[in-house]
Amino acid sequence: MAPQLPFSKRNRYVGPAKEITIREDAPENLRYFVLQTAIDLGRSPSALRDVMCRVLRRAPDEGNWSEYPNIWGEVQSQMYGCDWFKVYDAIEELYAKLRKHDRNSGDADGEQFEKELNEFFVEEGIGWQLVDGRIVTRGTEAFEAAVTDSAAKLDATNRPTAAKHLHEALQALSRRPDPDLHGAIYHAMGCLEAVARDVTGDQKATLGQILKRYPQLVPAPLDTALSQIWGYASNEARHVQEGKEPKRSEAELIVGLAAALAGYLTVPTEG
Repeated sequence: MAPQLPFSKRNRYVGPAKEITIREDAPENLRYFVLQTAIDLGRSPSALRDVMCRVLRRAPDEGNWSEYPNIWGEVQSQMYGCDWFKVYDAIEELYAKLRKHDRNSGDADGEQFEKELNEFFVEEGIGWQLVDGRIVTRGTEAFEAAVTDSAAKLDATNRPTAAKHLHEALQALSRRPDPDLHGAIYHAMGCLEAVARDVTGDQKATLGQILKRYPQLVPAPLDTALSQIWGYASNEARHVQEGKEPKRSEAELIVGLAAALAGYLTVPTEG
């Protein structure tokens, strides 16, 4: 059973989302929140120890047999002492356990857990989100809007290749412990290129060639800007240089721009 909603949620008071400042970290308050939320949803220390032992590949301490304080202390030690990325692994594993329970009981603990965690991520400026049981990258509001809108349009217009590239770009950004920034840029532009090929019917051309052959595809001066984006992406993702790594902010910018432009191209032009 979900706990009673606090005053702020009952009355829909929501503060502004914090700027994303946390990615490659799992601060102590997040570790505490994960455990406490699970306890509030009726999970026992033993159940949480099963999750942590599985994620950390450790055997449970047979000397700990009482739920409190022994097993609970063991779980806390595991959670507070593990690498940051293992915390997110534990969140995914815990969600899977909750969903399995929900299917057998008719409860909605997994949904509640996801909702609580995602609210926490936003409130604390953590650049991750739990979506369908997977921890994936979370960007700015503009980034999320562009990606969500594009994904919906690609699905509605039956463009699975472009949609797959967009998904792979997000997966590359979400990789733990180190994101694949080159891969994110590569797949983002692959998404845009696939849409451009489909819209023009020029199936073998690169995006750069398409922009030259079809000058009305994108209105000026955006066509020039897009050509420059294509050139940048080609240098960063297609011609990788040893010791040269794009910044995460640059990769996110390319993914967001590519998603927005792919969504734009799926809408038939007037006239």
